[in-house]
Amino acid sequence: MKRLAGWYGGRSLRSRLAMLTAAAVAVAIALSALACWFIVRDRLYQQVKTNLANAPLSPFGPRNLQNLDWPSSNCGANAAAALTATQATTTKLLGGQQPGGRGFYQWNSQLVAGDGTVCLQFGATKAVTVDPADLDALSYQPNQVSYRDGTYVGGAPALVRVSRYEHVVVLTASPTKEMHDSLQQLALLLGGVAALGVIGAGLTGRLVARSALKPVDQLTNAVEHIARTEEVGTTIPVRGDDELARLSSSFNSMSTALANSRERQTRLIADAGHELRTPLTSLRTNVDLLIRSDDTGRPLPPATRTKLLASMKAQMQELTVLIGDLLQLSRPETSRPEREHTVVALHEIVHRAVERARLRGPGLQFALVVDPWYVHGDGPGLERAVINLLDNAVKYSPPGGTVQLALQDGRLTVRDHGPGIPPDELQYVFDRFWRSPSSRQLPGSGLGLSIVAQAVQEAGGEVSLGPATDGGPGTVATVRLPGQSTAP
Repeated sequence: MKRLAGWYGGRSLRSRLAMLTAAAVAVAIALSALACWFIVRDRLYQQVKTNLANAPLSPFGPRNLQNLDWPSSNCGANAAAALTATQATTTKLLGGQQPGGRGFYQWNSQLVAGDGTVCLQFGATKAVTVDPADLDALSYQPNQVSYRDGTYVGGAPALVRVSRYEHVVVLTASPTKEMHDSLQQLALLLGGVAALGVIGAGLTGRLVARSALKPVDQLTNAVEHIARTEEVGTTIPVRGDDELARLSSSFNSMSTALANSRERQTRLIADAGHELRTPLTSLRTNVDLLIRSDDTGRPLPPATRTKLLASMKAQMQELTVLIGDLLQLSRPETSRPEREHTVVALHEIVHRAVERARLRGPGLQFALVVDPWYVHGDGPGLERAVINLLDNAVKYSPPGGTVQLALQDGRLTVRDHGPGIPPDELQYVFDRFWRSPSSRQLPGSGLGLSIVAQAVQEAGGEVSLGPATDGGPGTVATVRLPGQSTAP
């Protein structure tokens, strides 16, 4: 069995499908042929039985059995004594009855006395082998009969009707050899048809498997092409709406997603390299200047050295922020596992973020309207998002300006009174590394709002950025998060 399973498992999918199709058709043909054979056999047996049922119960017609005496040479003294009380007066056997019927439906009768003596019908040449159970018919009621399979003397098969007449048993038999021969020929015919059907089913199954698995071949070729060339984004044509079409559509979606992922990865690496180049170049220039001043023995003036070190520190801080932002964005864009999402008090996060923003903008005013709001999400990620929104507001607010922040019914708004964002640039504000041309001289990596969008989406919310609705200067960032006003 293991060897058979290994042989079957080593076959191709097309071969296995063809084999299963041929096997299913073979079983169906075999069952149909078997059912057909049994139905024909039952019909033939029923016709033979009907023929026997139509044969007379008495082989003597209207004559009285007691008016006939049988020669002892034919029936035996015991049988003659059982059949009649007078002496034998005739040489006729059974009143000259002849066998009846044609073909399958010939029949002939014989008498069996109580001691087992057999008397053949006149002119009959076939004797039926007597079963000892046949003598039980002596207790039958008038017109009561039974049927059994039997044989003639010599072995030919027959169907036998057993009945009682007077004080003897009447066995009426009909030969079934021709019927058995016909059934045997029918079995051979059905077997041949079944064999041809199995061969045809195998060939048809092969063709069907080849046609049905053509999309799978295309899918396999596409996968092998991607594995060989690493050219993600390859798609295959989709036809219909069956399971294979769904598989092809899923593969196309996966291939497109991989291509988009690779494109985003490539763009992220390129943008990160571009952003890292500027601070690294500045750091290298400053370090070279310090080394050259030491090598030449001409130290820099203290004020210049202090300013140079302060610039290097600022550049290191910029690099640290940029690397932190890249690590934050390196997480998958899909939702984080459920176990990392907890109930978060958003109003407490807002208060902590405002305290940090006050340190970064000591000359600014903060107008707060904060109501309790509890959300289900990643606490550190949401806190980083709120801090980034406040950092942008602080960065673009004029000296002495006011930053307005409100949290009401799950809607967080942060507004500054800075120059605002041109309408044609609003569609790019959440792109990674995108920075407005007017703000590229300000510190920042262009990743802050991308982090905000990712954190809010992971919490099931939405974020948008637009001009102030009251017609004044500035920009309003709006965040909507599902939650509730009371702690769960």
